[in-house]
Amino acid sequence: METLDVFDRKILGELQRDAAQSLDHLGETVGLSRNACWRRIKALEGAGVLTARVALVNPKTVGLGLMVFMQIRTGSHDPDWQAQFSRAAHAIPGILSVYRMTGDLDYLIRARVADMADYDRLYQQLITRLPVADISASFVMEEIKDSTALPL
Repeated sequence: METLDVFDRKILGELQRDAAQSLDHLGETVGLSRNACWRRIKALEGAGVLTARVALVNPKTVGLGLMVFMQIRTGSHDPDWQAQFSRAAHAIPGILSVYRMTGDLDYLIRARVADMADYDRLYQQLITRLPVADISASFVMEEIKDSTALPL
């Protein structure tokens, strides 16, 4: 897709708010027919604009009430270490996001765990899979805003 028009943006905004809504409701909300919405959604998926439609789970209700940000400093920046790190991050279920950073940190990990003991298990899983120079962690005391919706 070369550009997103006003209807594409409305559809994306609505799907970010509630991807389970019916095409009829979506069409009424954005001002298009259900078939026009369906065609646009398929085009957005085909163009890679829409990458997934998922359900968001309240982490506390499934026993994952503690969010942790792990700051990683590595002693190596070679491609083999990076590939090993990527494999480890994908293999550990509690790790939700991983970012390669500029500045003092090399990587920032966002993870969900049940409690401190569960965090220690995640930490041990990570350090047994690859060498790191330093790991520090910050635990979230209060989530003030946590959104998956992009500003369109």
